[in-house]
Amino acid sequence: MQNIAQDIREFIVSNFLFGQGAGLVSDEQSFLENGIIDSTGVLELVAFLEQRFEIAIADRELLPDNLDSVNSAAAFVARKLNAREQSVAS
Repeated sequence: MQNIAQDIREFIVSNFLFGQGAGLVSDEQSFLENGIIDSTGVLELVAFLEQRFEIAIADRELLPDNLDSVNSAAAFVARKLNAREQSVAS
């Protein structure tokens, strides 16, 4: 899951902080509450996650619990990847 978090952190820093302040974003920090991304940014994050990790994110999954920090997004992606592996193994 560390690689997932690293990819997400790099995406956030390069696309929303424009390469500045990499050390200012903690893995637990809320993207929305801290003004790092807005609702349009969430859609950009979703597009990145879907493309980078080859997952599909349903509208009902667009929740702060899933996407509002590096840690929450990484855990969400890990769950999606595990579910995909489980369905393939079945």
